[in-house]
Parts: sequence; structure tokens; C-alpha cells
Amino acid sequence: MSIGILGVKLGMTQIFDESGLAIPVTVIKAGPCVITHLKTHKKEGYEAIQIGYSQISQAKLSKPQLGHLEKSDVPPLKYLREYRVDSIELYSINQKITVDLFEIGQSVSVSGRSIGKGFQGTVKKYNFTRGPMTHGSKNHRAPGSIGQGSSPGKVHKGKKMAGRLGGAQSTVKNLKVIHINNANNLLVVQGAVPGKTGNLLSIQAR
Repeated sequence: MSIGILGVKLGMTQIFDESGLAIPVTVIKAGPCVITHLKTHKKEGYEAIQIGYSQISQAKLSKPQLGHLEKSDVPPLKYLREYRVDSIELYSINQKITVDLFEIGQSVSVSGRSIGKGFQGTVKKYNFTRGPMTHGSKNHRAPGSIGQGSSPGKVHKGKKMAGRLGGAQSTVKNLKVIHINNANNLLVVQGAVPGKTGNLLSIQAR
């Protein structure tokens, strides 16, 4: 288990390597985050650290949320995330987590909420083949048969049908760190990450 950092997606661009190849990259503003809570095996049954990100006004948090943060003497933070670790001895309350946590060339996993695409049919959602468009066919983008007749006379659970697409937690693994800007807390990773610009992301070393 390894500690991670929270950040927001700034967008995508491309950079060129030494051989002149264009590499698609995502720019992430990661941290700085603050350790807000330490969980111990004796009290919670496992060891983990909780970090907070994005300072906001007190009015935007509930009293229980404010009380939890005031115990650790940290400012009001919008996002909290927990990471399990093997030992909490190396960490302390109010300790800052920055992009110094990562190294160029390191592989990371990036988690976030994917872009929501609303209610979609089976052709777009599952890449079903459409029906004939001519010769009197009335089945163009319909899902077709969804079950048997009188036996068993029902639609089995898990059937691929129309429904909401996207807007779910998603993780992209093994993204390579291309560049780190410590002064501006920027992390540049190769490839695409979940969500749109401004999306909250969790970056964790592999």
C-alpha cells in the first residue's frame, strides 16, 4: 500500500521526447495536501492516513466536518481521502504532501469520476450491431430479443440493456510520469485520465 495525492485535471496537450515523437499527456495540479487524520490498528483495526485538499470557507462545511478538522488543527478542506499504509510511523498530523512524492519515469494509477454521457442505447453503450436500415426493416437501433419465451419467461439479471453511461468511478493504471513542476504543483502524466477539466483525481504510485 502506498500513499497518494489529490489534484484536479487541468487538461491535455502533447510534448516531444528526445527522438521527436509526440507524446499525449495530461496536466494535473496535484496538491499540496495536508494529513488530517491517522488511523491505527489498535483503534480502527487497520493503519491508514487521511489527507485533505482544497481549502474552502467554513460556511460550506457541516459542524461534524469542521469538528473533525479542528481536532487536527487544520483549515477547512473540501475533499478528504484515505490511503491505507503498512505503517503510520513516517507520517504526522499537519504534514504536507506534495508532488515531491513522485519521480519522473514512475508509474502511477489515477482515479476519478468519468464523464457522464446520460441515458444511452445499447449501440453506443455496448457497441451492439444495428439492424438493417432498408428493405422494410423496423429494427434499426433497437436491442432486439432480451429473453426466452414461456420458459423461463423472464429477463435474467445483468442483461446488457439501455441505461446511464459514464459518471462512474474509474481508474487508469500504469501511467508514466513525464514531468514534475514543483514550483506550481504540476504533475504531467502520459496518456488520458478519467473525467473532464476540473475533475477531482486521486494519484497513487504503483
